[in-house]
Amino acid sequence: MLAFWDGDKTFEKSVSNREGQATFTFYEGPPSANGTPGIHHVMARTVKDIFCRFKTLQGFQVKRKGGWDTHGLPVELQVEKELGITKDDIGKKISIEDYNRKCRETVMKYKDQWDDLTRKMGYWVDLEHPYITYNNEYIETLWWILKQFYNKGLLYKGYTIQPYSPSDGTGLSSHELNQPGCYKDVKDTSVVAQFKVKRDTKSEFLFKDVDREVFILAWTTTPWTLPSNTALAVGSKIGYAQVNTFNPYTFKPVSVVLARDLVAKYFSEKNKGAKVSEYKPGDRVIPFEVVREFSGKDLVGLRYEQLMPYLQPLYDVDKAFQVVAADFVTTEDGTGVVHTSPTFGADDFRAAKQNGIPPMTVRDEAGNEVPTVDKKGKFISAIGEKLKEGVKKFSIKTHKPLGADDFYVKNLPMRMKAIRITRIRMSSYQLFLRKRTKLSK
Repeated sequence: MLAFWDGDKTFEKSVSNREGQATFTFYEGPPSANGTPGIHHVMARTVKDIFCRFKTLQGFQVKRKGGWDTHGLPVELQVEKELGITKDDIGKKISIEDYNRKCRETVMKYKDQWDDLTRKMGYWVDLEHPYITYNNEYIETLWWILKQFYNKGLLYKGYTIQPYSPSDGTGLSSHELNQPGCYKDVKDTSVVAQFKVKRDTKSEFLFKDVDREVFILAWTTTPWTLPSNTALAVGSKIGYAQVNTFNPYTFKPVSVVLARDLVAKYFSEKNKGAKVSEYKPGDRVIPFEVVREFSGKDLVGLRYEQLMPYLQPLYDVDKAFQVVAADFVTTEDGTGVVHTSPTFGADDFRAAKQNGIPPMTVRDEAGNEVPTVDKKGKFISAIGEKLKEGVKKFSIKTHKPLGADDFYVKNLPMRMKAIRITRIRMSSYQLFLRKRTKLSK
């Protein structure tokens, strides 16, 4: 049958003898020829072929243009592995021209296998004139389309939160990160940070009959985002409690706010009988007492002191560092209060937009608005200097002396601002499957 189709040019005739008829145009979502085809490609192509043959039988002229996806990252990683280089070596150990040339060679490495499979499974598609995404004709077509969007006023400049791989210096598609195995329970550092409430008319109810500073407790498994905190999110219908107790690290008296249903998680029932007035710094038993309960809506609009006053937002500073209501807050984990960093979290970004909260960003040398962590996962120097000071001030032990440019997201010292630090919590984390590394956003 395959030989007959080839000799008779059956596929080509099925297109040419319907010239002038209504068209049904098919552009294949192209595979990448730097990897070998698998059974899932056969299954997907079978479905594609059914629709094209059906429309042909209905009398449509069905032009089926094949293509090759030469997207960058998989090819780049393959080439870098073969050559034993990293992104930093491009332009140094290998010229950009040679690197691009090697990528172009590698991206079509298994084209013959793909062509053979295409023919053997009887999949009808034009591979003699494919579109290839690295060709100038294809690229210029996309530019033209984008210009049409721009001319119609459909393009605007803005910011969104995207998954990012510091190890490879690139953003990643949501499709790739929804594959099986992308989420895995890993051992991670979680922090319960304390945010000092500013005393004013709105917050006065928290200071009634309280002889100590008042803090809102927020839990996070991404403590490296805390320097970029600009808001705290609560559930407006969630019940909260205010508890008088002592900080286990500094031994200072504090009054803390957290979800009522989570009080027992942080304060042991066996300590309930201990008297707050009799506590001495260093005591193993830390007493506590619930002084009042209230609804989350009572917290909305409260102002608090910036947790790490290393930088200020570029704009709308007066709107930062306040409590907002958000629909993603629950009492399943944490404290019922979500540390919110619009610079890094997708939910955080959405909640901040809705409430006019600015992100914590800076200007780079070109004047662009950028986050406080660079593309390698390292804090910018302005934050690094402050972290260095904190390490010295609080006598925090590090594996080596750290300079301002040595602070990465994985080694943020937090004891100075925390009420609890846990290093064994199992957290579901999004991984970059090609390298099994954690992602930033």
